[in-house]
Amino acid sequence: MRKDAIYLVDSDVFITAKNLYYAFGLCPGFWKSVLHHHRTGRIFSVDRVRGELLAGTETEDLVRWVKEEVPREFFLPVDAEAVVSAYTEIMMWVQRHARYFDHAKAKFATGADGWLVACARVQGAAVVTNEREAPESRREIKLPDVCDEFGVEHPNVFEMLQALNVQFDWTEGR
Repeated sequence: MRKDAIYLVDSDVFITAKNLYYAFGLCPGFWKSVLHHHRTGRIFSVDRVRGELLAGTETEDLVRWVKEEVPREFFLPVDAEAVVSAYTEIMMWVQRHARYFDHAKAKFATGADGWLVACARVQGAAVVTNEREAPESRREIKLPDVCDEFGVEHPNVFEMLQALNVQFDWTEGR
């Protein structure tokens, strides 16, 4: 991972973080660090991920965070010609890949994953995901497998946080 890498974060990172190890009340530093590193030009996502994150209820912490604290510029638009061209290439690869079942191809086509890889490829960025490679999978198209096919790095959230030198410190309870 380059020291100056730009990271595009998948929705699963945010959803898993809020549900498990970085819940808003447990580790607010995670959410603050994401916004800090966005302001320094290192962490972004794509507008399709924003849509996935806003699919929750209005009262969920994650939905409120996206609406109230995350600047719109955090979510990069994917309508640039170069991104659309890269996305088309990715979708052609997915559709022509005989290994995947049709329902896996259809599910992939409706999600943000292909857009993340396309944008990362164009921007020279890495895609941050919790998913693991599954090159023999037929039922699901895994984001790391698509990244590998198109030369896009795919660190997990902990690798990204380490590369950004993020540290969370304990504070005595109130």
